[in-house]
Amino acid sequence: MANDKDSNRRIYVGTHDGVCALNTFDGGLTWEQGEMTPLANAAARLSVSPVDPDRAYLAAYEAGVFKTDDGGGTWSQLSSYPTGYAHSVLAHPNEPGVLFVGSEPAAVFRSDDGGETWEECHGFQEVPEANQWNFHGDRLSHVRELRTAPGDPDTMFAGIEVGGVVKSSDGGKSWNQLHGLHDDIHLVNISKANPRRIYVATAVAPYRSDDGGGHWELINNGLERRYTLHISAAPHDADLVLVTVSSSAGRNNPQFYRSTDGGNHWQLIESVGADGDMVVAIDWDPIIQDRVYAGTDGGKIYCSGDGGQQWEPVQVKLPTIAIGAMVVAQTSI
Repeated sequence: MANDKDSNRRIYVGTHDGVCALNTFDGGLTWEQGEMTPLANAAARLSVSPVDPDRAYLAAYEAGVFKTDDGGGTWSQLSSYPTGYAHSVLAHPNEPGVLFVGSEPAAVFRSDDGGETWEECHGFQEVPEANQWNFHGDRLSHVRELRTAPGDPDTMFAGIEVGGVVKSSDGGKSWNQLHGLHDDIHLVNISKANPRRIYVATAVAPYRSDDGGGHWELINNGLERRYTLHISAAPHDADLVLVTVSSSAGRNNPQFYRSTDGGNHWQLIESVGADGDMVVAIDWDPIIQDRVYAGTDGGKIYCSGDGGQQWEPVQVKLPTIAIGAMVVAQTSI
């Protein structure tokens, strides 16, 4: 078959004990599963460089930060990363050497040379509310999510578990606490279609902001469960959004929902994300409208071509997928 770059896709997948890449060169009819690189700790977050799709970064909790420059064929640990924790990672949208990592206790580190050297974003811990950030037991608060606003890389959002959402307007130099939503943050999603629209998954419900984080609205009408793990809006439609919820942090009684009105109302997706196999990762295709992928706690990946209404399994066999560790990218060939 002739090679059509628009139909070539790569899914970077982080599991509880490894990371690998899945590739398709025929629009998803068949997938090639790459070799699994072992991890000493579970994958937490993945981020692909928008400048170079062969470059991706992985945050792996207490195993640190990993990098691939060959599309997931090989991964190397960034030994210079200065702390023992890596809960989130963000590749800069315009500059291929710049990345940010969220750590524990809640802090953000920046590298300008692809992870060779690091500098702490000291303004992050200078937020007045930082002394209220906390976590359960003997663990400390941590930065579970890092995002930049589409089209404006200087506008950044960090989700803290537990501590709320903080925002930077100068590329991570200074930060301000946002108010009006629950402070146990699991994920922040910014609409590419409308960067003022932000969705946040928290331990008690999903929230939506229509003004860049100035005000927040609960959007749990029609959701049977409260514990929200992941939420993601379609790149082309800020009102089309998917959310995964359960009754507790143990992921009991999971459910998967779809909304076409920005979360004002939800419709249950019955074919995926139930029977104890919770959807833990959602990512939309970077080009093909309405194509979206979902990874489950039981190691399955599903694909929808109609914005989340109907789903089909991706024919690969994987171990269990860790929280949020899945991202879809174009390939370089």
